[in-house]
Amino acid sequence: MLPQVIIIGRPNVGKSTLFNRLVGKKLALVDDQPGVTRDRRFGDAELLGLKFQIVDTAGWEDEDAESLPGRMRAQTEASLLTADVALFVMDARAGLSPLDEEIARWLRSSPVPVVLVANKAEGRAGQSGLFEAYELGLGDPLAISAEHGEGMGDLFEALLPHLEPLQPPEEDEVEYDEEALLRAPLKLAIVGRPNAGKSTLINRLLGENRLLTGPEAGITRDSIAVDWEWDDPKTGETRQVRLIDTAGMRKKARVVEKLERMAVADARHAVDFAEVVVLLLDATKGLEHQDLKIASMVLEEGRALIIAINKWDVAEDASKLFNGIRAALEDGLAQVRGVPLLAVSARTGKGLDELIAAGFSIREAWSRRVPTSALNRWFDDALAANPPPAPGGKRIKLRYITQAKTRPPGFVMFGTRLDDLPESYKRYLVNSIRRELGFEAVPIRLNLRSPKNPFSKG
Repeated sequence: MLPQVIIIGRPNVGKSTLFNRLVGKKLALVDDQPGVTRDRRFGDAELLGLKFQIVDTAGWEDEDAESLPGRMRAQTEASLLTADVALFVMDARAGLSPLDEEIARWLRSSPVPVVLVANKAEGRAGQSGLFEAYELGLGDPLAISAEHGEGMGDLFEALLPHLEPLQPPEEDEVEYDEEALLRAPLKLAIVGRPNAGKSTLINRLLGENRLLTGPEAGITRDSIAVDWEWDDPKTGETRQVRLIDTAGMRKKARVVEKLERMAVADARHAVDFAEVVVLLLDATKGLEHQDLKIASMVLEEGRALIIAINKWDVAEDASKLFNGIRAALEDGLAQVRGVPLLAVSARTGKGLDELIAAGFSIREAWSRRVPTSALNRWFDDALAANPPPAPGGKRIKLRYITQAKTRPPGFVMFGTRLDDLPESYKRYLVNSIRRELGFEAVPIRLNLRSPKNPFSKG
């Protein structure tokens, strides 16, 4: 069972909007009129890797127990009995009401931990209500905007000490993930400029002319997914692969026809659902600026990236070409160093087994979760080897780090004065994570979280 978090508050403070935000979809009805929610609604939520069951409740009203609002309130009271944490939501723009004070008195008498949330706090309009919230005696209020997604990092930090001990055991999660990874097909999308040989490469892997090919650029329009079994020549193991062919991506200025725009949009959509993306280059044309734009788009989407130089069988001065492309990638993709670069030929089959093997290898790194003990050892060693700077003589304190998610790997680091942490030091930490913890050249997300000062301006 996942730990349970209940959302409580008077009508129209944004409880259902927060519920929808946490479950990641519009499950609960939301409207400007109060009292839309009547029954409790349950949903599975995940916030920066923290998993829990979220419960939306009806707005708390001071009505007769036999009336409809009274029975709705009884439902809310009953839901607190099974909760591990209560999120008490108040409206920062409207300020405190007598009903908020009544709810606070009830919650203070409960053994359930309470996190006070001041919703609708975006902009200056919510500042006065945020300060009033301190009167409730429930600790520091969290300023959030459920509608715009602001303050979710602070909410994560507030929930973490209560919910982290209740998460499923980490060892069980890692074992399950590894087993599922071995069973699941590798979702491998092939992208690139028109006529780079994407469809030809997939046909070569399949051993049949499954996809239409030809000398004309732009034959492929729809993203085509083909399930295939790959026999690993090193282990003899048969592994499942879902190959996804995509339309060629030209420079945006050259895409004028509606059909091509739709095809390119479909290709980008295919990247969203892939695990590993192969960017196919044309050895006869080398690396162009459009290739770097495609590669950056893939990395920004958080997908693992492999770059393959196709038509290697007709490449001129192959060694110089390979080294030149490698150097250009190091300069043009500074956010991820060491992206795998392979030479292949869709026509002859050269390098294709190595390409698929690299796909499985980088997916494993992309899906890796580091045990907390190993992450803490790395964190201590990284800070000891290169302490954070002290700009203006003021020390930046890095307190702890946690891995919030995988696929792609995401980490949250907590500390003080993190706004002053130089980009160069962030790069040092990310590169150290890759090098020391086995993440290879996959995109890594490092989010910084500092406690907010409720009296700061802005």
